[in-house]
Amino acid sequence: MTQTLRPDLGDFSSIVCFRAVVAGVEQTLGHRAAMVALRSAGRQRGHDLVGSLGLTGSAPATPDDGAKALDTALGPDGTKLCRVDKLERPDDETYRVYLSETVCSAGEEQGSDRELSFTFGALHGAIEALYGVKLRGKQVGSVLRGQDHDIVEFVVR
Repeated sequence: MTQTLRPDLGDFSSIVCFRAVVAGVEQTLGHRAAMVALRSAGRQRGHDLVGSLGLTGSAPATPDDGAKALDTALGPDGTKLCRVDKLERPDDETYRVYLSETVCSAGEEQGSDRELSFTFGALHGAIEALYGVKLRGKQVGSVLRGQDHDIVEFVVR
């Protein structure tokens, strides 16, 4: 059991405040540098989160089990950062993950060119820790551009 960090307000804050942080970092650093910083912060958080749950190196046997483990960490019973709806393993080197309700896409207008930043990084770090691999990745789909999910793909490096 984890300790509550704030006795009255609890451990979660609003998406609006989080998005203000993202916008401020982008305005201060520029888009590219902000993406690097936010993804890096998310990646560390994902590693730490999986570790705190005792799941480091557990390498779930099936993609469905992997999706459930990731959703437990990042979804409604975890950090509430996003829903992990599906994990595909088209080959031994690739992890393709289908996300919904991502904090990074919440409230954005259709057609926006917004990409996942912190959420991408958190997922990146969580998969690396869960499966004991080093990955490189990219976002390959977005709910903001007509798809049903935010989709990210990671390849073992």
